[in-house]
Formats: sequence, structure tokens, C-alpha cells
Amino acid sequence: MAIEYVQTPLLDLAYEAQGPSDGTPVLLLHGFPDDVRAWDDVARALAAAGYRTIAPYLRGFGPTRFRDAQTIRSGQNAALAQDGIELADALGLDKFALVGHDWGAQAAQAIAALHPERVQHLVSFAPYSLTWSDYQEGPPNYSQLRALWYQQVLQGELGEQLLQWDRQGFCRYLWETWSPSHRWSEAAFAATAGSFENPDFVAVVLQAYRSGYDQTVNDEQYATIEARLAERPSISVPTTVLLGRDDGVALFEPSMLEQQRDFTGDYVARVYDQVGHFIHRERPEVVIDAVLNTR
Repeated sequence: MAIEYVQTPLLDLAYEAQGPSDGTPVLLLHGFPDDVRAWDDVARALAAAGYRTIAPYLRGFGPTRFRDAQTIRSGQNAALAQDGIELADALGLDKFALVGHDWGAQAAQAIAALHPERVQHLVSFAPYSLTWSDYQEGPPNYSQLRALWYQQVLQGELGEQLLQWDRQGFCRYLWETWSPSHRWSEAAFAATAGSFENPDFVAVVLQAYRSGYDQTVNDEQYATIEARLAERPSISVPTTVLLGRDDGVALFEPSMLEQQRDFTGDYVARVYDQVGHFIHRERPEVVIDAVLNTR
């Protein structure tokens, strides 16, 4: 697949596109640790159905590069969401569908919450989670705290060392434990692992997880967006939430299916057995169906 670029205020932002140029645009936002290869099956089917899919490499991944060495290598959600809007602006997309996984799910939710006039439909592989506190709200869940061990590691020197010297081993372990019922092939991981060699990968990942616990400095240019997200704005666009019952990091709870307080538009939530964190890789057909049936 050919890699194309747009220039945003901060990035030479790489993306891959499929489908007719006049097709209904769909932004496919990947997460951590992943890249656009996760969308191959979804994008191929949507393109065949007449959609125009656009899958960007998030900042810090693959061929996307910062334009200025002085720019803070931020992975905060406001930055990712703004990158998505700036990508859409650069491509002249007035309105589009959004599909997001992991970091991409948080960014897609932020875009939908703050720019509802731009979003035709949201498909999120996470419950409402505009900020880290949203993701971890509620009474203590010790199984969930244990599942988030990697975040604690990434806040310290050990996490930085692991990403510097064994990022592929670290990320491969996350794949295996986050989708424990799925068997990952070496070829599937290798096709994506090269994106983790981006020179800004370590800095962006560390900033993302440390910012969630107020252990680093955020990029002040996103302060207004972060403040708006902290107010827990509702998401009014039509939304489909898809979850895996075997997700090893965002442990499934039935309450994840009932979030009408946060999703005020048309809302559907489904959970799938024998599916882990990477639902678009494990069950691409349910993602394809979610997009095709909301045209």
C-alpha cells in the first residue's frame, strides 16, 4: 500500500488510503502498540463497498515525523485528536466516519465530542474514555489495576529502558496478554513492529502514559482542548461500541454496555466472546458490519 503524506502545523503525517476518491470517508485511528496494518482487512472490505478509508500513522509511529526538533513529543489525547482534525482539514474532509482502537479510540471519542458536526458515525473499541481518569473511574478494581501494570512500568526508568532496548519484545508481550485467546503469527507482528522504530516512538509513548498520571509536562498548546475534555462532554453523534469479553487490558464489565449518560445520540454497544483487545484484527467482520450498517 502506498504511503501518502499531509503536512500539518507540527507533523509530516503519513497515511494510507483505499477506495474511490469520492467515497464516504472513514478515518481509521490505530492505537498502541499497533499501526495501520491492523486495518488491512477492514479497509479492504470498506473500499470494495465504495468507502474511502484513510488510516494515518499516529505521531511517533511508522513514517510520521515531527517537523520541528523543538516540538514536545506529546502523546496526550488532545494532541492525537487535534492531529486527526488537522488531517481531515488537510484532505478537505468536511464530514467523515471515525473508527478508533486504543489510543485511536480515545482520540476518535475526543473528535466526536468536540467536533460533532464533522462526524457522521463513531465506532469505538472502548467505552467512554476521553481522559485517563474516565478510563479508570469507579470503585477499586484490583484485577483491572493488575492489568494496567505496564502503565506503572512506563512511568519509571525501567519502562524507558525496556522501550529503548527491547521495544519489540515488550510490545509483543502486550499483544499476547491483551488478546490471550488469540494466536498471533510472527508475520502479523513483524508487519507492524517496524513502526515502533520511529525515532520519536519512545518519547511519545512515555509522555502519553506519564501525562495521564501528572508525571510529565504536557504541551501547553493543547491546554484548552484538555480542559474541555476534562469536563466530560457527552458524545452526541451516532455511536457503536465494540468490545471483547477476553480483553486483557480493559477488562470487560457489563456496565461498559450501558453508557447513555455519556453517549446521548443513537447508541449501540456489543461484546464478543473469544475476542481480546484487538477486535479489528481478531474479528474484522464485526467492524466492517458496524460501518456498513450505519451508512
